[in-house]
Amino acid sequence: MKILSANFVKSAVAPSHYPPASLPEIALAGKSNVGKSALINTLTQRKGLAKTSNSPGCTQMINFFIVNDELSLVDLPGYGYAKVPLAVKNKWGPMVETYLKGRSSLRLVFFILDIRRDPGENDLAMYRWLEFYQIPYVLVFTKIDKLSKQQTLLRRQAILEFFVHPSAPVVLFSARTGAGKEELWMEIEKSVTAGIMQE
Repeated sequence: MKILSANFVKSAVAPSHYPPASLPEIALAGKSNVGKSALINTLTQRKGLAKTSNSPGCTQMINFFIVNDELSLVDLPGYGYAKVPLAVKNKWGPMVETYLKGRSSLRLVFFILDIRRDPGENDLAMYRWLEFYQIPYVLVFTKIDKLSKQQTLLRRQAILEFFVHPSAPVVLFSARTGAGKEELWMEIEKSVTAGIMQE
């Protein structure tokens, strides 16, 4: 997709704060520091659109971005970082689950995992939510540039064994090299087109 514009819209913690559900939304979910912000910046070709940090736990609200005035990318707060205050951790589950089960404009979730790490309990909870609410999702394995091709294939298989019959395509992605970017845009376009056909 040719990116003509990409803008941050607002941050929210509850449905009353969300922007109007007028555009199809693609949400990004994953552990803190897994590369969600870098993925948004790569997709939109805007280096500083989503703030990246070496300190996990930075995104603690739901952040909405609009691309080409046609669709919205939604950065869900990262989970599983030990140094985030307990009160913030306790808000994560209800905040994210409320968005996932109630947002009418949600078309697809990029469920993001660092290919070098085994899924944790929060990852498995996210997987169960996506399957339970029957939300279309793509498994995105990030940071593949840090492994050899053979290691990448071995880790891909090892991670998939944690999930019971995942009903999702898998995309191998690197923000550094741009690998997987075109496949992700193809998945976005498929989900948006499918949503239009259902309306």
